[in-house]
Amino acid sequence: MRSIARWLLGIVASAGLATADGYDPLKVPEAEVASKIFDVKDAGRDRTLPIRVYLPAGKAAAPVVIFSHGLGGSRDNNPYLGNHWAKRGYVVVFLQHPGSDETVWKDTPRAGRMGAMREAASANNLILRVKDVPAVLDELGKWNGEKDHPLHARLDLRHTGMSGHSFGAVTTQAVAGQSAAGGRMSFTDSRISAAVMFSPSPPKLGDPAAAFSSIRIPCLLMTGTLDTSPIGNTGAEDRLKVFPHLTQAPAWQVVFDKATHMSFGDRDLQGNPEDGNRYHQPILALTTAFWDAELRGNKDAEAWLVGEAAKSVMKPGDRWEMNARAKDRSNDPAQPPSASAGRGR
Repeated sequence: MRSIARWLLGIVASAGLATADGYDPLKVPEAEVASKIFDVKDAGRDRTLPIRVYLPAGKAAAPVVIFSHGLGGSRDNNPYLGNHWAKRGYVVVFLQHPGSDETVWKDTPRAGRMGAMREAASANNLILRVKDVPAVLDELGKWNGEKDHPLHARLDLRHTGMSGHSFGAVTTQAVAGQSAAGGRMSFTDSRISAAVMFSPSPPKLGDPAAAFSSIRIPCLLMTGTLDTSPIGNTGAEDRLKVFPHLTQAPAWQVVFDKATHMSFGDRDLQGNPEDGNRYHQPILALTTAFWDAELRGNKDAEAWLVGEAAKSVMKPGDRWEMNARAKDRSNDPAQPPSASAGRGR
């Protein structure tokens, strides 16, 4: 009975998703998604980076989305994102970061796991992570041109998005343009043209306004009212200190009522698979519309994102907001999204 009720609820909830022109970010084709694993060899750093690639059906080149896992994660996390985005026509690359991945806790006695995780959440590992991103992009570009490689001619790297959860969100913030050390340090990768951050974090030191004013690409932020770090170094209120300082490009933020840090993944705190996570549908709808608008220049997706349709996927208590530059888009439909305008608008 419960499963029938859930099914009916899903039908009712999705009924209001499409706009008058028929745009629906949750609609996917029946074609299966291919999933392939590779290792990126970064010889300059003597570092091997495992990746999992979700490929859409067909042979045409497609926009690319990179995903950076949170502390203790792996390339196998968040398949609900990889499968949906790929079905919507994106090549999705899940990057695994040695040193802050699942190896931190897997072979550690249970009593010592939390301490190992805290130790791995270091500045050194963050620097390793942000350097992993350009290494992977470089290798993807190389593979895209190799006729005998499975990814040959499958990647439209001119339209690349970056995303990540928790430590992966911090990684995303860095390559998207966040500055550090009072503006003296930056890891911006100009190949990234849009970013999604799940559970973002402000800098531990310095002025967040200065740190985030250098981000000049569209961003979508997602957090929850109970989004507290499991290792205790970031509270739910801290997650809200990023969005107000994203002033140089369009930005959106959703704060899901009662969503925890683990609501954005596939597993709970005990590592058990999530069953019917109520946040997954709005996460998929909002992120897909964002990618469609920013990486494909889809005007219907942009109208969906800045209009009332986006709110239809949310529940009472969820908060949806956009900054002045995003609001300008809703008032000026002639303004192009990043797919055609590029960085630094």
